[in-house]
Amino acid sequence: MSLVDHALSAITAIPNIHLDVPNPAPQDPTSGSNGISLLLGYAKWGALIACAIAAVVSGGLMGVGALSNRPDSVDKGKRALLWSLGGVLVSAVAIPLVNTVFGAAA
Repeated sequence: MSLVDHALSAITAIPNIHLDVPNPAPQDPTSGSNGISLLLGYAKWGALIACAIAAVVSGGLMGVGALSNRPDSVDKGKRALLWSLGGVLVSAVAIPLVNTVFGAAA
């Protein structure tokens, strides 16, 4: 018998083993802790407050730059305003997105 024949006979001699791999249902790792929800709420409002402060400061930077004839400050203020509004948009969209994802897993 050749090496290939020995290999084929060894493979066919192996019994068909079927192992059941468990697939447990998803579980909340926090066990319904209100502390996690509280921390997420603080983070949400902290991000929105930081974006609002950045928008007000960028408006002031645009005003000061325009009054003092510094076009680079006006441009920085415009970019900061756009980024702060983008941050508000991302924060506002992320909150329902996370709720939807976590709600679907439960």
